[in-house]
Amino acid sequence: MAGMIEGRSLTKRFGTILAVDDISISVAKGEVLGFLGPNGAGKSTTMKMITGFLPPTAGTAVVCGHDVARDSIAAKRCIGYLPEGAPLYGEMVVRAFLQFVAAVRGITGAARGRAIDRAIALLHLERVLEQPIDTLSKGFKRRVGLAQAILHDPQVLVLDEPTDGLDPNQKHEVRTLIRQMAAEKAIIISTHILEEVDAVCSRAVIIAQGRIIADGSPAALLARSRFHNAVSLTVGSGDRVAILGRLRALPGVAEVEERARADGAAGFVLFPTAGRSLIAEVGALARAEGWPVDELHVDPGRLDDVFRTVTTAQPPPAAGTRH
Repeated sequence: MAGMIEGRSLTKRFGTILAVDDISISVAKGEVLGFLGPNGAGKSTTMKMITGFLPPTAGTAVVCGHDVARDSIAAKRCIGYLPEGAPLYGEMVVRAFLQFVAAVRGITGAARGRAIDRAIALLHLERVLEQPIDTLSKGFKRRVGLAQAILHDPQVLVLDEPTDGLDPNQKHEVRTLIRQMAAEKAIIISTHILEEVDAVCSRAVIIAQGRIIADGSPAALLARSRFHNAVSLTVGSGDRVAILGRLRALPGVAEVEERARADGAAGFVLFPTAGRSLIAEVGALARAEGWPVDELHVDPGRLDDVFRTVTTAQPPPAAGTRH
């Protein structure tokens, strides 16, 4: 079954620069896709091609069954798009801007008022409604940009850095909103905030140099981390050298790293051999030795570790193809 968002062999060149290299991506209803990659990887360019704001050099984008190039108006009716930087009419007050967007979207009569009131309430914009957009903080500008994206209750949301500039409370509110909307929509979120993937995404794609290099659930990506199933142990006091030796002698331990701590406690990270779980053995050893354990836990994996590994392992681009 085709997804609500389909990018098929999308390629984009800017002169001699290959910005996006044959990317195919599908997002189904109910999915929240985290779109990750280093700066310049091609994330925003891909999103602009999917939303019809930039024509591809090759390939096609289809949204809710509509070819974005051949049936652009029908496709864009289905899309709520928050672009990078969220260009807005800075001289307009927030209420007037939302009224303008509703009119452009063809929302009329009582439905227009309901749509605007809903967006205002969801993004908590009540106290800035009569302010010119140019006078708003970066966080409020981002919230106004998100309000215009959801105003027509679209089937598809494409959000480029939706929590950029928001404080922790605002980030929590926006992530909660995305989770609430997720069941009935297909959503792509471009983000450099890796915690956002754990917070709201059901799937993540990592791109580098315009190509997809990883695609899977957050759990599947975490399983690729060097820290997946590693055991962290902190001992309040004791002979560090002796403890290190006992830990290294445990069956199934591939490596043990010491971690310096400002409080003087002894910190260790134990990396298992493939497929092993160490937590029971480490706990039993600590009890048998009488170590004063301050901390003992299993690491599920670290997305930043996976991100660094896959994005720095890419071969250099061919001469003359990219900056």
